[in-house]
Amino acid sequence: QVQLVESGGGLVQAGGSLRLSCAASGRRYSMGWFRQAPGKEREFVAAVSMNGGSTTYADSVKGRFTISRDSATNMVYLQMNSLKPEDTAVYYCTADIDYIMVRTSGGSYWGQGTQVTVSS
Repeated sequence: QVQLVESGGGLVQAGGSLRLSCAASGRRYSMGWFRQAPGKEREFVAAVSMNGGSTTYADSVKGRFTISRDSATNMVYLQMNSLKPEDTAVYYCTADIDYIMVRTSGGSYWGQGTQVTVSS
């Protein structure tokens, strides 16, 4: 059973930065981040392939967010800069062997989520 544990959420002012972390147990997977704002559907944010060679971003976060991974520790990070109030959501880490799946509908495994709130 894969366990994904997110951390790093919080409250920040518009224009500020936060870094989310996701710790994955077991083997290496392709991993990604989704988010869900109140009253909205869960949406893709960013993904990184198993070996870290490929990354994908939603248009809404390109140039502001950076996904990275540390293979030695099986951690994935989401550096979020120039945050906007519309970035407010619960952010979920997801993982799967299938990178295409991770960057489209999300993987087979999900974390519990971490709240990010951006005040104006």
